[in-house]
Formats: sequence, C-alpha cells, structure tokens
Amino acid sequence: MFFDCGRPDDRERGLAAAVTAVRDGELVVLPTDTVYGLGADAFAPGAAQRLLDAKGRGRHMPPPVLVDSWTALGRLALTLPDSARDLADAFWPGALTLVLRHDPAVPLDLGDFGGTVAVRMPQHPLALELLRRTGPMAVSSANLTGQPSATTAAQARDQLGAAVRVYLEAGPAPDPVPSTIVDLTGERPRMLRAGAVPLEKLGDVVPALLRPDEVS
Repeated sequence: MFFDCGRPDDRERGLAAAVTAVRDGELVVLPTDTVYGLGADAFAPGAAQRLLDAKGRGRHMPPPVLVDSWTALGRLALTLPDSARDLADAFWPGALTLVLRHDPAVPLDLGDFGGTVAVRMPQHPLALELLRRTGPMAVSSANLTGQPSATTAAQARDQLGAAVRVYLEAGPAPDPVPSTIVDLTGERPRMLRAGAVPLEKLGDVVPALLRPDEVS
C-alpha cells in the first residue's frame, strides 16, 4: 500500500495502515529528517529479521532504533551518562544517533547487537507521529544494501517492492545526509560516523569527544 501523505486524508489512512503493519510485525517505509527509513517493531520477534532480509543485510549489522522522546531512550538504555543527556538536549530531535549500553531487561530483537543499542529521535513530523502511535521502531535506510539511499518513498518502493507492506510518501527528504553517530559506551564519547551534525558542534557540547581516528 502506498500513501501520499501530502494529502490530509491519505496521511491519516497511511498512518493507520502503518500502525497496523508494525503491530503485525510487517515492514513500513517512512520519511525521516535524513533519508527514508525502512521500519519494523523493535520488540516483535522476527520483525527486525524481516527488515534485514529485505535489505540483504546480515544480523551482524543490526538497525538503530527510532524513538519519539527522551523518556523512550531511558527505557532502552542500561545507564544514561551525562554526555548522553547533554547531546540529546542539544541535538534531538535531529540527525544524531547515540550508541548506549542496552538494558538486558528490555527484550529488543534487532540482530547481533552485542549489548549496545543505537538510538535516535528524528525531526520529521510524520515519523514522530508514527512513533508516538507504535513505540520504538527498528529503522534502517530504505534501500538494498550497497544501493543508493532512498530520498522518496517511491525510490524505496523501486528497490524493496512487495517486501514492504506500507509506504508513506511525504516528498523528497529535506537533508539526505546520514545522521552522525556517537558511541557513549566507553570512558570517553567517540564519534563513529561523521554526518549531518558536525564534529565541531558536538565538541562544543561534549569537549571530551574523540574523533573516529583518535586514541583515548
């Protein structure tokens, strides 16, 4: 099912269909503030595996989790260092992904994620509305592994086809630069991937931040 969410009626019908799909363990394509995402229930057994299979990706590359609030982040992480709070206050909602220790009491089914979880709060209003209705979702870029990231739902459909139950089209991605990733599981925060939030701005908030190539 494909919905043009620029039309009010289609937007509401699309959101309702996407919520049903997520609750059924199926896949949806949704807009974010970076590129379009391929999403699934972060907790439903087998849902994230469907996502990985659709992309042609192994379990050693688990998807990050999108949340709609700081409170949802607190439910997923074992601990929240001060640096996590500071970065989230400064850049969420937005294109910053935080890697934290996963709380083993929370039954995520993302793949072989080694006790950590990557979490982001997107800025796109349609994504946030969907997350408010579904709860945290496992979301990766909506493309086949090795192929260009989709900047519209139509582009995602060209690559993923019938593997996805619901496509939510909301126009071209406003800023098709991937999120910056910061690892907060070590003694000092470390940038893992450069992206939409530059190193300089991160350093203003967390001066102890390490560059990807820097030794602590």
